[in-house]
Amino acid sequence: MTTTHTAYETDLDLFATEVLLDPFPHYRTLRDLGPVVYLTEHDLYGLFRYDHVRSALVDWETFSSAQGIAMNPTANELSADSILSMDPPRQRTLRKVFDDALRPRYVRRVAGDIERLADELVADLLRRGEFDGVADFACKLPVDIVMDLIGFPRDEQRDNILKWALGAFDFMGPAGERQSSTFPDVQALMQYLVAEAKPDALLPDSFGRIVYAAADAGEITEGEALMTMSAYACAGLDTTIAGVASTLWLLASHPEQWRAVREDPELVPSAFLEGVRMESPLQFFSRVTTRDIDVAGVIIPAGARVVHSYGSANRDERHYTDPDRFDVRRNPADTVGFGFGVHTCPGRTLATMEAHALFGALARQAGAIDLTGEPTRTPNNITRGLDSLPVRVS
Repeated sequence: MTTTHTAYETDLDLFATEVLLDPFPHYRTLRDLGPVVYLTEHDLYGLFRYDHVRSALVDWETFSSAQGIAMNPTANELSADSILSMDPPRQRTLRKVFDDALRPRYVRRVAGDIERLADELVADLLRRGEFDGVADFACKLPVDIVMDLIGFPRDEQRDNILKWALGAFDFMGPAGERQSSTFPDVQALMQYLVAEAKPDALLPDSFGRIVYAAADAGEITEGEALMTMSAYACAGLDTTIAGVASTLWLLASHPEQWRAVREDPELVPSAFLEGVRMESPLQFFSRVTTRDIDVAGVIIPAGARVVHSYGSANRDERHYTDPDRFDVRRNPADTVGFGFGVHTCPGRTLATMEAHALFGALARQAGAIDLTGEPTRTPNNITRGLDSLPVRVS
């Protein structure tokens, strides 16, 4: 006879500023408490161990996205037409449009320029010597490529989209001051998509044109097209920038690891995956259970909202040896940093191409990477990234 237990309860506020700024010691504590932890502060169940997070991501029939993946009802209502807030079979219909839109002739043309653009960018930064690893290195390529790929008009609003996207992620956290304060960013992004990034204003052959063509053909609704644009504007930019900047920071902080990459540029893909694993640009989303589910002897009741902690899973010592050590040879191909299952990040391929081009160019052209000051970061309810990273490259 199997014995079942209730989840271990904790009053730890996972979304407190000090926890968001340094979550990893708290994740270890939560992993050690048990397979399922109940967060009393926000009425959330949490999965923090790698095996349980990955299993839940595969089991979409039990851990459903259909009631939204945010942790407050307002954000979930606003994102009801988003691919992130769907289960199959409807999710698969929208995902096909998403995937088709990421494989047009336009993407191939842009992708062909990535290595050249990265080489030019790094050569310019080498001439400068000192620069901001976020604004000057991590942002430049994703912003130029992804915004053209989506089809956003080349206007002054492009600079605002990054800020609005970060606000949209913050808005997905539990109800509170940080969450509610970002509602103007959500409004501004939606207003831009409706009023300025209209189908006829989008760049030719772009992601957006393909998405709206699918709406015109009746494959998806207008609302789904709009939310697809919003989803890629957010996830396609901020998480890529965070992953690249964090990997640069880790390489600068571990000169012996950077030396290994310089000596063997074939390690670039592994180094980027390790950066994503270590820092997890997307820290967590949530789902709602459709039935009582037994997780390693602990019952999560039907109708519970469950946090899936990618950031904790990627540091789980039960799965990764010495998980807090940055090792460019680890090659953690099974990281859940890009999600897993039906909701695996559709932009992973492009993000990876951009990162490989940037770090490949850096490995070919640069010598030492030195930090010239402390990096800064702003806490965010969902994402983890740097605001600035002062570095010097020889």
